[in-house]
Amino acid sequence: MRENKIKIFIGFDTRERVAFHVLSHSIYSRASSPVSITPLILSQLKPLLWRNRSPLQSTDFAFSRFLVPYLCDFDGWAIFMDCDMLVLDDISNLWDLRNKEYAVQVVKHDHKPSENTKFLGQAQLQYEKKNWSSVMLFNCTKCQRLDLEYINSASGLELHRFRWLENESLIGDLPKSWNHLAGYDPNHPISDISNIHFTSGGPYYNEYQSTQYASVWFEERNAMLHCEQLNKELHTPKEQNK
Repeated sequence: MRENKIKIFIGFDTRERVAFHVLSHSIYSRASSPVSITPLILSQLKPLLWRNRSPLQSTDFAFSRFLVPYLCDFDGWAIFMDCDMLVLDDISNLWDLRNKEYAVQVVKHDHKPSENTKFLGQAQLQYEKKNWSSVMLFNCTKCQRLDLEYINSASGLELHRFRWLENESLIGDLPKSWNHLAGYDPNHPISDISNIHFTSGGPYYNEYQSTQYASVWFEERNAMLHCEQLNKELHTPKEQNK
């Protein structure tokens, strides 16, 4: 099947609405190919995701991300991203990394944070393959194990550790630049980073406004809110145009 547009699904949390919109803007403004972005909003997914919320679940999209292949009818390719990110590169460059040998492609972090809590006092959990599922390039045809029954019954660790695949050889690598963990990964010039992940807390939270690369996020937000001044005639009151 020929992919004529890049399909992107972004995790949506009602507490991080601004994060979704700024991330979307960062993608649209740099994309050189047609892009379709879908927010995974829980209120719209109730017929599909009926499992109870886990007390260990820090975001609304902890499990909804695994619906992406189902939402694509197990056909073609799609990208999933957490909302607490900022894309600084053409998303087509990530899309071009699709490899049909794999069911899913991820950045294979060895992330072991030392702190016990993250944003909004949420527990900072330690588990194998932590943050691998925060950016996923899905080969949907090879992800048919992710049907509704499985997604609603499997444990969180089973899903996030990719136990739904026959073997780990079906997990391909993505360059680390596509899931750069702010505050954890070695400091790099912005020019070397394709996607910043504010995994412990985004700059839109007061306590994280000085986090690494926060100024870059605020620049993007301001660019999103900017509106070019219209033609002077359009700003002139109608009575003055008579």
